Amino acid sequence: MKPQKIWASLDPFFEGKEIVGRTVANERFLRALLGCDPFDAYHFFPGDKNGVQTLSRRLKREFPDLWSQGKFQLEARLGLPRALAKTPYHCFHLSDCINFPAPMARLRNAHSPEIFPITSVTHSLSYSRYAKEMLTHLWPGATPRDCVVVTSEAARHVVSGFYETLRRGFGLDREGFPGPGLEKIPLGVDTGEYRPPSDQERMRARNKLGIPEDCRMLLIFARISHHSKMDVLPVFRAVQRLFRDGVGPKGLCLYLAGWMDEKDGFKKTLLDLAANIGLDLRVAVKPDEAAKKDLFWACDLFLSPADNPQETFGLTVLEAGAFGCPTVASDYDGYRDLIVPGKTGALVPTIGPDQTGDVDDLAPVCFENHYHLLLTQQTVVEVPELYRALSRILDDEESRRRMGWAARRHVEENFSWERVIRAYVALWDRLWDAPVDIEKLRGKVHPLHLPYSRVFSGHATRNFGPGITVQWTLAGQAVYRERDFVLVYETLKDKVLVETLKKLLFFARKPGPAVDLAERLAQTESLTPEEAHFYVLWAMKHDLLERVDE
Repeated sequence: MKPQKIWASLDPFFEGKEIVGRTVANERFLRALLGCDPFDAYHFFPGDKNGVQTLSRRLKREFPDLWSQGKFQLEARLGLPRALAKTPYHCFHLSDCINFPAPMARLRNAHSPEIFPITSVTHSLSYSRYAKEMLTHLWPGATPRDCVVVTSEAARHVVSGFYETLRRGFGLDREGFPGPGLEKIPLGVDTGEYRPPSDQERMRARNKLGIPEDCRMLLIFARISHHSKMDVLPVFRAVQRLFRDGVGPKGLCLYLAGWMDEKDGFKKTLLDLAANIGLDLRVAVKPDEAAKKDLFWACDLFLSPADNPQETFGLTVLEAGAFGCPTVASDYDGYRDLIVPGKTGALVPTIGPDQTGDVDDLAPVCFENHYHLLLTQQTVVEVPELYRALSRILDDEESRRRMGWAARRHVEENFSWERVIRAYVALWDRLWDAPVDIEKLRGKVHPLHLPYSRVFSGHATRNFGPGITVQWTLAGQAVYRERDFVLVYETLKDKVLVETLKKLLFFARKPGPAVDLAERLAQTESLTPEEAHFYVLWAMKHDLLERVDE
């Protein structure tokens, strides 16, 4: 019988938080994976039972066929060691490379019979605290089957830079502290949901937005924040140059759409600045999917002059291409992987800082938006080049149309979610071919995993081990005979089973060494030594067992 191929994750992928690039990308990845359905089963390990219930409801509602086939298994994360020991997983995939790749590898090495691939994916990488998380990647238990999926060449360069800097700073040799491999797979876009409009749909969208027929509409769809995504002022300056060239203000408008903090007054500042140069600026804050579609269908040219190191890919550039929009974007980060200059749009040259010593020193003690602002304000999106790109493309309607269709074809051929999922499946299969030494990995403890029993061994009067003799108490006898009950906290319901507890109490009818009692329970119930020790200590804590003098 062919063994099942089981995909698993610690993460829900449906986060239910503010809709930003990372959460959108993760949710759509899972939808695409389950839509393609390349595995026999999908296991999830949310943080607690509430997480299990929330994700179960979502999966049952949105994927009823897979649910009815029994393809989903969900368990709280405390059950992970036992699940790893008994389940032959094909791979574990994590929704962000920052959170748990190394801890997950340590759990796999310690508990799983096979060293299955563990992959994770890049999103924003520019937060100073991420250096500590990246340091966890470099440890002796990392294997060639561990892989960080970088979504762009820019992301590959950043992650490699993290590893190089950390190895140099901490004196870590590559052989002893190997870290995961890197593989580039882009994000994707739903080319069915995001499609070019018909002529009637485009006209309807423009009428709804109040865009005159002879007005060329520019669109920026992003986090509208000078410290978080991009500074839009270079766009204003480029438009100012267009007006000087004789482009009438009535023939051009700019829509800023996306997330914005309306409490900080930035919206009014932008409207005032636009009015100063005669630009018809319109702002759409947090538009829903229907409004988003109207904006893309109505626009003539999509702009994304990103200047912030938070950006590593550029999902909205893909979406614009899927909608059939040409794009003018900064030649920055992952954008150069997405745009074919002269064919699907234009890339505007950028100039970055050569020295950031003050920012480097300040970042760990400053707010993130402050050091990001310091970095972006010395990252130049060249206004003259932006102006020339806008002028060239806006002046040629036929060229815009050709670029839009070329952008659509480029997305269909390279960035559909189906293509992305195929690339992931091929990667997970291929990683199994990398050689590993299982026995050598078993004893590798991650240096940043705190050994609590040893570090805190001085807290208690004594620690579990030889020299402790126990027997059941009157309360223990009552529980065994079902004349009393035990209170097991919700989080521990899967860890403390009443039937197993009764066997422990039966074994403890007469005084005996606690370590022998634990060993007998482990053999009878197929527990690990640590699990058996937990039962004994838990029973003592709840006055079901007591220590007696020998």
